[in-house]
Amino acid sequence: MQPSPKAPSSPPPLMRPALWRLFLDLAEEGSMSRVALQREMAQPQLSRQLAELEALCGQRLFSRHARGLQLSAWGLWVLPQVRQWLSSTEQLEADIRAGAGMPVGQVHLACMPSAMEPLLCPALVLIGQRYPLLRVKVQEGLDASIQEGLDSGRYDMAIRYVDTRQLQPHDQVLQQVDSFLVGPPGDGLTRKRRVPFSALRGLGLILPSRHSRWRESLDRTAREHGFELQVTLEADSLIMQRQMVRMGAGHTILGPLAIGGQGDGAALQAALIVEPEIPRAVALTIAAHTPNPAQRAVAQAINEVARALPAHYFNRPLKPAA
Repeated sequence: MQPSPKAPSSPPPLMRPALWRLFLDLAEEGSMSRVALQREMAQPQLSRQLAELEALCGQRLFSRHARGLQLSAWGLWVLPQVRQWLSSTEQLEADIRAGAGMPVGQVHLACMPSAMEPLLCPALVLIGQRYPLLRVKVQEGLDASIQEGLDSGRYDMAIRYVDTRQLQPHDQVLQQVDSFLVGPPGDGLTRKRRVPFSALRGLGLILPSRHSRWRESLDRTAREHGFELQVTLEADSLIMQRQMVRMGAGHTILGPLAIGGQGDGAALQAALIVEPEIPRAVALTIAAHTPNPAQRAVAQAINEVARALPAHYFNRPLKPAA
Protein backbone atom coordinates (compact mmCIF):
# COMPACT_ATOMS: atom_id res chain seq x y z
CA MET A 1 0.00 0.00 0.00
CA GLN A 2 1.47 3.28 -1.09
CA PRO A 3 1.61 6.13 1.42
CA SER A 4 -0.89 8.94 0.93
CA PRO A 5 0.47 12.05 -0.72
CA LYS A 6 1.47 14.73 1.72
CA ALA A 7 -0.69 17.80 1.93
CA PRO A 8 1.04 21.02 0.83
CA SER A 9 2.96 22.43 3.76
CA SER A 10 1.91 25.80 5.13
CA PRO A 11 4.45 28.59 5.51
CA PRO A 12 6.14 28.75 8.91
CA PRO A 13 3.81 30.59 11.30
CA LEU A 14 6.20 33.50 11.64
CA MET A 15 6.31 34.01 7.86
CA ARG A 16 2.60 34.45 7.27
CA PRO A 17 2.23 37.72 5.29
CA ALA A 18 -1.25 38.38 6.72
CA LEU A 19 0.12 38.75 10.26
CA TRP A 20 2.84 41.14 9.16
CA ARG A 21 0.39 43.22 7.10
CA LEU A 22 -1.54 43.67 10.34
CA PHE A 23 1.70 44.79 12.00
CA LEU A 24 2.24 47.42 9.28
CA ASP A 25 -1.34 48.68 9.57
CA LEU A 26 -1.03 49.00 13.34
CA ALA A 27 2.34 50.75 13.05
CA GLU A 28 0.85 53.26 10.62
CA GLU A 29 -2.39 53.94 12.50
CA GLY A 30 -1.13 53.55 16.06
CA SER A 31 -4.62 52.45 17.07
CA MET A 32 -6.19 49.01 17.37
CA SER A 33 -9.70 50.45 17.11
CA ARG A 34 -9.02 52.35 13.88
CA VAL A 35 -7.49 49.28 12.20
CA ALA A 36 -10.43 47.16 13.37
CA LEU A 37 -12.80 49.69 11.83
CA GLN A 38 -10.90 49.75 8.52
CA ARG A 39 -10.86 45.96 8.33
CA GLU A 40 -14.43 45.61 9.57
CA MET A 41 -13.28 43.17 12.24
CA ALA A 42 -13.85 42.87 15.97
CA GLN A 43 -11.09 44.50 17.99
CA PRO A 44 -10.57 41.43 20.25
CA GLN A 45 -9.88 39.33 17.15
CA LEU A 46 -7.12 41.74 16.04
CA SER A 47 -5.72 41.78 19.58
CA ARG A 48 -5.43 37.99 19.50
CA GLN A 49 -3.64 38.09 16.14
CA LEU A 50 -1.16 40.68 17.39
CA ALA A 51 -0.56 38.67 20.56
CA GLU A 52 0.06 35.58 18.40
CA LEU A 53 2.61 37.46 16.27
CA GLU A 54 4.46 38.81 19.31
CA ALA A 55 4.53 35.32 20.84
CA LEU A 56 6.04 33.93 17.65
CA CYS A 57 8.66 36.71 17.65
CA GLY A 58 9.45 36.34 21.34
CA GLN A 59 9.47 40.13 21.54
CA ARG A 60 6.90 42.87 22.02
CA LEU A 61 6.33 44.85 18.83
CA PHE A 62 4.31 47.60 20.48
CA SER A 63 4.00 49.38 23.78
CA ARG A 64 0.37 49.81 24.86
CA HIS A 65 -0.75 53.08 26.38
CA ALA A 66 -3.95 55.03 26.82
CA ARG A 67 -3.65 56.79 23.47
CA GLY A 68 -3.10 53.56 21.53
CA LEU A 69 -0.04 51.69 20.30
CA GLN A 70 3.56 52.81 19.97
CA LEU A 71 6.31 50.78 18.31
CA SER A 72 8.78 49.26 20.73
CA ALA A 73 12.52 49.56 20.06
CA TRP A 74 12.46 46.08 18.54
CA GLY A 75 9.36 46.98 16.52
CA LEU A 76 11.16 50.04 15.11
CA TRP A 77 14.11 47.83 14.13
CA VAL A 78 12.00 45.22 12.34
CA LEU A 79 9.62 47.66 10.60
CA PRO A 80 11.75 48.51 7.48
CA GLN A 81 12.71 44.87 7.02
CA VAL A 82 9.07 43.77 7.11
CA ARG A 83 8.14 46.47 4.59
CA GLN A 84 10.87 45.28 2.20
CA TRP A 85 9.91 41.61 2.62
CA LEU A 86 6.21 42.21 2.05
CA SER A 87 6.93 44.39 -0.99
CA SER A 88 9.03 41.66 -2.61
CA THR A 89 6.42 39.03 -1.69
CA GLU A 90 3.63 41.06 -3.29
CA GLN A 91 5.75 41.63 -6.40
CA LEU A 92 6.39 37.90 -6.63
CA GLU A 93 2.66 37.20 -6.33
CA ALA A 94 1.94 39.74 -9.09
CA ASP A 95 4.66 38.25 -11.33
CA ILE A 96 3.30 34.74 -10.84
CA ARG A 97 -0.25 35.83 -11.68
CA ALA A 98 0.93 37.75 -14.75
CA GLY A 99 3.20 34.93 -15.84
CA ALA A 100 0.43 32.34 -15.64
CA GLY A 101 -0.85 33.47 -19.04
CA MET A 102 2.50 34.59 -20.43
CA PRO A 103 4.03 32.81 -23.44
CA VAL A 104 6.97 30.67 -22.38
CA GLY A 105 9.51 28.66 -24.36
CA GLN A 106 11.65 28.95 -27.47
CA VAL A 107 10.65 29.76 -31.04
CA HIS A 108 12.97 28.89 -33.94
CA LEU A 109 12.65 31.50 -36.68
CA ALA A 110 14.36 31.87 -40.06
CA CYS A 111 14.57 35.20 -41.84
CA MET A 112 15.73 36.37 -45.25
CA PRO A 113 18.66 38.82 -44.93
CA SER A 114 16.88 41.89 -46.28
CA ALA A 115 14.13 41.73 -43.60
CA MET A 116 16.47 41.39 -40.64
CA GLU A 117 17.12 45.05 -39.87
CA PRO A 118 13.83 46.78 -40.77
CA LEU A 119 11.41 44.09 -39.57
CA LEU A 120 12.82 41.34 -37.39
CA CYS A 121 15.12 43.37 -35.12
CA PRO A 122 12.36 45.79 -33.98
CA ALA A 123 10.04 42.79 -33.47
CA LEU A 124 12.63 41.08 -31.27
CA VAL A 125 12.93 44.21 -29.12
CA LEU A 126 9.14 44.25 -28.73
CA ILE A 127 9.06 40.56 -27.83
CA GLY A 128 11.78 41.05 -25.21
CA GLN A 129 9.83 43.87 -23.58
CA ARG A 130 6.52 42.00 -23.50
CA TYR A 131 7.50 38.40 -22.95
CA PRO A 132 10.62 38.02 -20.76
CA LEU A 133 10.16 34.23 -20.58
CA LEU A 134 10.10 33.78 -24.36
CA ARG A 135 13.27 33.08 -26.34
CA VAL A 136 13.62 33.45 -30.12
CA LYS A 137 16.39 31.60 -31.95
CA VAL A 138 17.08 33.30 -35.29
CA GLN A 139 18.71 31.84 -38.39
CA GLU A 140 19.39 33.88 -41.52
CA GLY A 141 18.63 32.08 -44.76
CA LEU A 142 17.40 32.21 -48.34
CA ASP A 143 14.38 30.59 -49.91
CA ALA A 144 15.69 27.04 -50.40
CA SER A 145 17.26 26.63 -46.96
CA ILE A 146 14.27 28.24 -45.27
CA GLN A 147 11.81 25.92 -47.02
CA GLU A 148 13.90 22.88 -46.09
CA GLY A 149 13.97 24.02 -42.47
CA LEU A 150 10.19 24.52 -42.40
CA ASP A 151 9.56 21.12 -44.01
CA SER A 152 11.90 19.31 -41.60
CA GLY A 153 10.51 21.06 -38.52
CA ARG A 154 13.78 22.82 -37.75
CA TYR A 155 12.05 26.21 -38.01
CA ASP A 156 8.74 27.09 -36.40
CA MET A 157 8.25 30.08 -38.66
CA ALA A 158 10.02 32.17 -41.27
CA ILE A 159 10.03 35.64 -42.81
CA ARG A 160 10.62 35.17 -46.52
CA TYR A 161 9.57 36.02 -50.05
CA VAL A 162 6.70 33.90 -51.41
CA ASP A 163 5.42 33.95 -54.99
CA THR A 164 1.92 35.41 -54.76
CA ARG A 165 0.69 32.51 -56.92
CA GLN A 166 1.96 30.02 -54.36
CA LEU A 167 0.60 31.54 -51.14
CA GLN A 168 -0.72 28.99 -48.66
CA PRO A 169 -3.16 29.43 -45.74
CA HIS A 170 -0.24 29.45 -43.27
CA ASP A 171 1.43 32.38 -45.08
CA GLN A 172 0.65 35.74 -43.47
CA VAL A 173 1.29 38.49 -46.04
CA LEU A 174 3.19 41.41 -44.50
CA GLN A 175 3.70 43.41 -47.72
CA GLN A 176 3.79 42.82 -51.47
CA VAL A 177 6.87 43.69 -53.53
CA ASP A 178 8.00 43.73 -57.15
CA SER A 179 10.97 41.93 -58.70
CA PHE A 180 13.93 43.69 -60.30
CA LEU A 181 16.58 42.74 -62.81
CA VAL A 182 19.88 43.69 -61.20
CA GLY A 183 23.04 44.52 -63.15
CA PRO A 184 26.50 45.98 -62.56
CA PRO A 185 27.34 49.70 -62.60
CA GLY A 186 26.97 51.22 -66.07
CA ASP A 187 24.90 48.30 -67.37
CA GLY A 188 22.77 49.47 -70.29
CA LEU A 189 19.88 47.06 -69.72
CA THR A 190 19.26 47.96 -66.07
CA ARG A 191 19.82 51.67 -66.69
CA LYS A 192 16.20 51.75 -67.83
CA ARG A 193 13.44 52.05 -65.26
CA ARG A 194 11.61 49.01 -66.62
CA VAL A 195 12.63 45.96 -68.56
CA PRO A 196 10.30 43.33 -70.12
CA PHE A 197 10.60 39.75 -68.93
CA SER A 198 11.41 38.77 -72.52
CA ALA A 199 14.73 40.65 -72.15
CA LEU A 200 15.91 37.75 -69.96
CA ARG A 201 16.05 35.48 -73.03
CA GLY A 202 19.71 34.54 -73.55
CA LEU A 203 20.86 36.75 -70.65
CA GLY A 204 23.45 35.19 -68.33
CA LEU A 205 21.82 34.96 -64.91
CA ILE A 206 23.07 34.29 -61.39
CA LEU A 207 20.20 32.64 -59.53
CA PRO A 208 19.51 30.29 -56.63
CA SER A 209 19.69 26.55 -57.28
CA ARG A 210 16.77 24.62 -58.76
CA HIS A 211 15.41 23.36 -55.44
CA SER A 212 14.46 26.97 -54.60
CA ARG A 213 10.75 27.71 -55.08
CA TRP A 214 11.69 31.18 -56.29
CA ARG A 215 13.89 29.63 -58.97
CA GLU A 216 11.11 27.19 -59.89
CA SER A 217 8.73 30.13 -60.30
CA LEU A 218 11.16 32.01 -62.58
CA ASP A 219 11.79 28.89 -64.69
CA ARG A 220 8.05 28.30 -65.06
CA THR A 221 7.41 31.91 -66.10
CA ALA A 222 10.16 31.67 -68.73
CA ARG A 223 8.70 28.46 -70.16
CA GLU A 224 5.28 30.11 -70.31
CA HIS A 225 6.93 32.76 -72.52
CA GLY A 226 8.62 30.21 -74.75
CA PHE A 227 12.23 30.13 -73.57
CA GLU A 228 14.54 28.71 -70.92
CA LEU A 229 16.53 30.87 -68.54
CA GLN A 230 20.28 30.83 -69.13
CA VAL A 231 21.74 30.38 -65.66
CA THR A 232 25.52 30.75 -65.66
CA LEU A 233 25.94 30.42 -61.88
CA GLU A 234 23.76 28.90 -59.17
CA ALA A 235 24.38 30.59 -55.83
CA ASP A 236 22.27 30.11 -52.71
CA SER A 237 23.90 33.16 -51.17
CA LEU A 238 22.63 36.71 -51.46
CA ILE A 239 26.11 38.12 -50.83
CA MET A 240 27.57 36.05 -53.65
CA GLN A 241 24.77 36.92 -56.05
CA ARG A 242 25.33 40.65 -55.51
CA GLN A 243 29.10 40.41 -55.55
CA MET A 244 29.22 38.40 -58.79
CA VAL A 245 26.83 40.87 -60.45
CA ARG A 246 28.92 43.82 -59.31
CA MET A 247 32.01 42.13 -60.80
CA GLY A 248 30.24 41.86 -64.16
CA ALA A 249 29.70 38.08 -64.12
CA GLY A 250 26.02 38.35 -65.01
CA HIS A 251 22.64 39.63 -63.86
CA THR A 252 20.33 38.47 -61.07
CA ILE A 253 16.71 38.98 -60.02
CA LEU A 254 16.08 40.36 -56.54
CA GLY A 255 13.50 42.06 -54.38
CA PRO A 256 14.05 45.76 -53.69
CA LEU A 257 15.57 45.58 -50.21
CA ALA A 258 17.93 42.81 -51.28
CA ILE A 259 19.33 45.25 -53.86
CA GLY A 260 19.96 48.34 -51.79
CA GLY A 261 19.33 47.26 -48.21
CA GLN A 262 22.90 46.17 -47.58
CA GLY A 263 26.10 48.23 -47.75
CA ASP A 264 27.61 46.18 -50.57
CA GLY A 265 24.55 46.73 -52.75
CA ALA A 266 25.17 50.42 -53.23
CA ALA A 267 26.95 50.02 -56.59
CA LEU A 268 24.25 47.94 -58.28
CA GLN A 269 21.62 49.03 -60.81
CA ALA A 270 18.06 47.74 -60.92
CA ALA A 271 15.15 47.86 -63.36
CA LEU A 272 11.59 46.77 -62.62
CA ILE A 273 10.63 43.59 -64.50
CA VAL A 274 7.34 44.02 -66.39
CA GLU A 275 5.27 42.25 -69.05
CA PRO A 276 4.63 40.40 -66.85
CA GLU A 277 5.50 41.82 -63.48
CA ILE A 278 6.60 39.19 -60.97
CA PRO A 279 5.04 40.16 -57.66
CA ARG A 280 6.14 38.47 -54.47
CA ALA A 281 4.87 38.68 -50.93
CA VAL A 282 7.00 39.38 -47.89
CA ALA A 283 5.32 36.69 -45.82
CA LEU A 284 5.47 35.23 -42.35
CA THR A 285 5.11 31.49 -42.77
CA ILE A 286 4.08 29.49 -39.71
CA ALA A 287 4.83 25.78 -39.92
CA ALA A 288 2.28 24.56 -37.38
CA HIS A 289 -1.41 24.40 -38.29
CA THR A 290 -2.20 25.33 -34.68
CA PRO A 291 0.57 27.62 -33.34
CA ASN A 292 1.30 27.48 -29.62
CA PRO A 293 1.08 30.64 -27.45
CA ALA A 294 4.79 31.44 -27.89
CA GLN A 295 4.56 31.21 -31.69
CA ARG A 296 1.39 33.33 -31.72
CA ALA A 297 3.12 35.99 -29.60
CA VAL A 298 6.10 36.16 -31.99
CA ALA A 299 3.80 36.33 -35.02
CA GLN A 300 1.76 39.12 -33.43
CA ALA A 301 4.87 41.21 -32.75
CA ILE A 302 6.16 40.76 -36.32
CA ASN A 303 2.78 41.73 -37.78
CA GLU A 304 2.63 44.82 -35.54
CA VAL A 305 6.04 46.01 -36.72
CA ALA A 306 5.11 45.32 -40.35
CA ARG A 307 1.86 47.32 -40.03
CA ALA A 308 3.81 50.25 -38.58
CA LEU A 309 6.07 50.43 -41.64
CA PRO A 310 5.02 52.62 -44.61
CA ALA A 311 2.72 50.81 -47.03
CA HIS A 312 5.41 50.29 -49.68
CA TYR A 313 8.45 50.09 -47.41
CA PHE A 314 9.68 46.81 -48.90
CA ASN A 315 9.16 48.04 -52.45
CA ARG A 316 11.88 50.69 -52.62
CA PRO A 317 14.20 49.79 -55.50
CA LEU A 318 17.65 51.19 -55.96
CA LYS A 319 17.48 54.15 -58.31
CA PRO A 320 19.06 53.51 -61.72
CA ALA A 321 22.36 55.20 -62.33
CA ALA A 322 22.22 58.59 -63.98
